[in-house]
Amino acid sequence: MKLYLVPSPIGNLADITYRAVKVLEEADLILAEDTRTSSVLLRHYQINKPVTPYHQHNEHKIVQHLLQQLQGGKTMAMLTDAGTPGVSDPGFLLVRECARAGVPVECLPGATAFVPALVNSGIPMTRFAFEGFFPLKKGRHTLFTKLATEERTIVFYESPMRLLRTLSDLIQYFGPDRQCCVCRELTKMFEENKRGTLQEVHDYFAEKGVKGEIVVVVQGVE
Repeated sequence: MKLYLVPSPIGNLADITYRAVKVLEEADLILAEDTRTSSVLLRHYQINKPVTPYHQHNEHKIVQHLLQQLQGGKTMAMLTDAGTPGVSDPGFLLVRECARAGVPVECLPGATAFVPALVNSGIPMTRFAFEGFFPLKKGRHTLFTKLATEERTIVFYESPMRLLRTLSDLIQYFGPDRQCCVCRELTKMFEENKRGTLQEVHDYFAEKGVKGEIVVVVQGVE
């Protein structure tokens, strides 16, 4: 009886750990944010186990059913599309319910996108604030106003479709000269880490275009 949170590669399939593969091979049931995405990983490592969807649209409906199965003795492994479950991905709800019910939960160490982005950004990372995805509308102005005076390095995820808008907003609230790094397609063939001021990085992607998964690191106010 245990729930395992299993980090999955953020791009390169070789980045999964030996232990993660072993846990997936031994689990009674694998919970997958998107079964199509997880099937690529599972086929690559020849893991043939029952897989069921677990995502933000169904987690409230099935969490008690999963909890009952865990209490009945099943071992489950949770996978999200990329990275560590619960980090801007589903996972918190089931972990909370397991904790309340006394069901053991174990999170394996492994891939998560914001750590390599921080490390290779060239921006101080002794202290940092992880913001996940910024709100699209409600609370956006309040959050940006607060972050404009944040002394810690700020790291967040962004959609390629919204990157230019967000960089423009950051220029408005933080000023054009704040240092930043946009990390694109980490661990993949076309990985790119564009460093410079907010204005320089904005202008670069405005001309080039934006594709792929994005992590942004912004230096705190000095």
